Amino acid sequence: MRIHGLDTLRAAAIVLVLMYHYGVVAGGSDFGAAGRIGWAGVDLFFVLSGYLIGNQILSQRMPLSTFFGRRLLRTLPNYYVVLAVYFLFPAALGGSATAPLWRFLTFTQNFGLEYGQTFTHAWSLCIEEQFYLVLPLAVLLLRRPRWGWLAMALAVACAVTFRALAWSKGLQPFSQEVYYASFARFDELLPGVAIAMLKNFHRPLYDRILRHGNLLLAAGLVLCGVLLARFYDESFVMTAFGFTLLALSFALLLLAALSPASLLARVRVPGAESLALWSYAVYLAHKPLFKIVGEAMPLDRHAAPGIALVMLAGVGGGWLLYQLVEQPFMRLRAAWFPVTPYGGTVRTT
Repeated sequence: MRIHGLDTLRAAAIVLVLMYHYGVVAGGSDFGAAGRIGWAGVDLFFVLSGYLIGNQILSQRMPLSTFFGRRLLRTLPNYYVVLAVYFLFPAALGGSATAPLWRFLTFTQNFGLEYGQTFTHAWSLCIEEQFYLVLPLAVLLLRRPRWGWLAMALAVACAVTFRALAWSKGLQPFSQEVYYASFARFDELLPGVAIAMLKNFHRPLYDRILRHGNLLLAAGLVLCGVLLARFYDESFVMTAFGFTLLALSFALLLLAALSPASLLARVRVPGAESLALWSYAVYLAHKPLFKIVGEAMPLDRHAAPGIALVMLAGVGGGWLLYQLVEQPFMRLRAAWFPVTPYGGTVRTT
């Protein structure tokens, strides 16, 4: 059973990314303030991933082999198809430079990544794949919830310290050495994990929090608005604490999405479920399609018909990738690594 609030948040995240990258590829700010803050869609994806993967690990207690098998079949096929396109047609897709193939294959491309390089939007996938590797191992090592809370607090402190040191060297939140760095962004997945821990280890407290769904929604929206308005100040506070605070504000929206008392959970936004399903494929496919279609079409890229055509190409390409690649591998995943409704794997004879 799908949760409407989660679909809405995931759809909002991919729409933000589409608007932001349209401005990057086409030049200009055709979506106004929404386009300028669209980079935050990735931060929202981080929080959602932290919750979804954290809850999967903590509630289902599946073997590591099953977890990694399911994650790899979920993430790698789409990624490798788009990666192949980038390496087969480098001139058409542009970029000032291309990292070695092994960096893409090992999800270490974000280390030393520079703005303007080829397939830069894969940086967030690198951080998520690194997270998928670390989290289940950490759960095995930190068997008691209190150790998990302590480990997350230390991880956040390390990320804040890393960004504070970066600011002391003249770097800001959007400096490539900070923006793409795993050590500077890893903590944004942890508020989602914290919600998963509340749900699985502190259920009475979790249920009490969810009773205030609309309050959580309002608080999250206000805090998001304030933080996004201040991010471009590039001050010490925003450099050191901004990404962490933004992730916490998105965590409030996530709690609202999980609360049956919240408008976010009760209202079914038309098209949100489909966009949520296609979001991973759309994220991978949209940017090269934006470039190809935007340069080839005879329409003005800053007029409504041109914008609509390019956006349609990005979403349509993602839908095609979802249908032709992601869905077949998801069926394969269900056959090879089945999971029962109550956790664990299905034994077959």
